[in-house]
Amino acid sequence: MSGRQDPAGEVERALRESWGRLLALLTRQLGGLDAAEEALQDAFATAVATWPRDGVPDRPAAWLLSVARRRATDRFRREATLARKLPLLAEPGTVPGPDEGGAEVDAVPDERLRLLFTCCHPALSVEAGVALTLRMLGGLSTAEIARAFLVSEATMAARITRAKRKIAVAAIPYRVPTGAELPDRLAGVLRVIYLIFTEGHSASAGAAPVRADLCAEAVRLAATAAALLPDEPEALGLHALLLLQHARRAARVDGDGRLVLLADQDRSRWDAAALAEGLAVARAAARRVALPAAGPYVLLAAFAAEHAWAATAAGTDWSRIARLYAVLEARTGSPVVRLNRAVAVAEVDGPAAGLDLLDGLDDRLAGYHLLPATRADLLRRLGAADAARAQYARALELAGNDADRAFLTARLSECD
Repeated sequence: MSGRQDPAGEVERALRESWGRLLALLTRQLGGLDAAEEALQDAFATAVATWPRDGVPDRPAAWLLSVARRRATDRFRREATLARKLPLLAEPGTVPGPDEGGAEVDAVPDERLRLLFTCCHPALSVEAGVALTLRMLGGLSTAEIARAFLVSEATMAARITRAKRKIAVAAIPYRVPTGAELPDRLAGVLRVIYLIFTEGHSASAGAAPVRADLCAEAVRLAATAAALLPDEPEALGLHALLLLQHARRAARVDGDGRLVLLADQDRSRWDAAALAEGLAVARAAARRVALPAAGPYVLLAAFAAEHAWAATAAGTDWSRIARLYAVLEARTGSPVVRLNRAVAVAEVDGPAAGLDLLDGLDDRLAGYHLLPATRADLLRRLGAADAARAQYARALELAGNDADRAFLTARLSECD
């Protein structure tokens, strides 16, 4: 046993650091998500009860894996399925004791990737994939996920249960796709991770403008995908993008919890280590594909890198960002990309040029508060106070987050 003195903290650490790896390994061995999750939950419950009394094991993950296997064996025996399942738990020479099995635990990154692709299978909706990924790989409880997405715990539990049932009924394979399957499946995995981060980075509703824990989970999942697929530029690009954006988290709100725009942020509060890592990963992604031919996450990482390199907001190379957004819009046709491109073009050619790019987006971005908010800001910069006021009012009607509403209310007051 180790000499660490905070058993409760070590259980929490093990949950965050080892849940995904252990669950992935147990899923393969037990042949199902439900059995693996129940066994691992039992192991963590045992740790909560015994570590304060007996001390923290030297290898907590190996200890948890051993206990989870024993709990699964007990459950299978009770369910009269021991003969079918037990051989999967006891491969010759690999059954660890309470403090053994560390090498096996450390050797399961491919299992995590299999689990990630299983949770994000195209047969599941994106909504279900996000929830299941957070539960299975992120280690968040159902209650935590429900709070993050502003639904009841019962609703989220039902959503996760339906997703797991669909995996079982549809016999969705527990594997990393290969060959022609990989590009489409990888795109789905990366999209789910990106959506998780987006919800954390700019919360759609609630009191807090940023959900740092949700962002951190997405960064960790992106790092897993990038580490396990180091030759995939888009996996590297997403990891770089999330690192660079999350590095600005401390400067995005002031002491009163109010939003601070990028141009007004105190850049000394940005996380220098995360910025350095993000820039290094972005360069690695760029080495694998030329930017004109790059996918969306490599391009978005290049945008984020421009902000990271600039010592001040005035030093940002908006011309390059606008050009890259034009490439990305031509490739994706995304109305959100057009909106962001308009912001960049306004910095280069003036607010009138940015406004022109917003024409025709109302139908495609109906209900998206950032469209009228952006239009209002450009109108304000042109001195069209009445028109800006109307757009700020429209954005205020659509905004769901309290911090967004407070920001827009302040802007509206300035117009008055």
